[in-house]
Amino acid sequence: MTGAATNRVRGAVAPGSPPPFTTLVELTWIEKAIENWIRFGHDTYEQILDRRRRVVGFAPNSVFAFVRWAANEFGTIISHIDIVRAVGAGEPFQTLPFVRPGGDILLKIEGWPKVERVLQAIDAIEAIGVDPVDVSPDHWRHIHNRLTASEEPRAYSAEQHRAFLLRRRADP
Repeated sequence: MTGAATNRVRGAVAPGSPPPFTTLVELTWIEKAIENWIRFGHDTYEQILDRRRRVVGFAPNSVFAFVRWAANEFGTIISHIDIVRAVGAGEPFQTLPFVRPGGDILLKIEGWPKVERVLQAIDAIEAIGVDPVDVSPDHWRHIHNRLTASEEPRAYSAEQHRAFLLRRRADP
């Protein structure tokens, strides 16, 4: 690859910079050493920096899951998952490593056993036919709170999702 970074937006060449108010996430993949990746989310911007690093962007109000894992010769040293809502202009936000400017953190879990439980919850949501980006933000907060208290979170159901969609449609 040349020194010039390649830009791409959903298969088309993008302008040199992301659209305004895009939340940018830097991803790194060095096999079995540093693995930062997106578990779910619909990116609207991508810039490939080199073979191991790229930057993806998310539009305001979109939700994504960001997984950070690192290890050394003795094993795993960090394991995190954050489910974040990208913020728009002027909205308050919390900061996260590798996320610019930051976002509305719906879930923040660390430690592999708990991260694995969140990944299983995401798999269960996908198994009922729901895209995790469309899940009620309250459910992600519920999972965060229950796992932080070492309790079992309730499963997300299709009925719960329908109720959330109806509530969202009824809000002005």
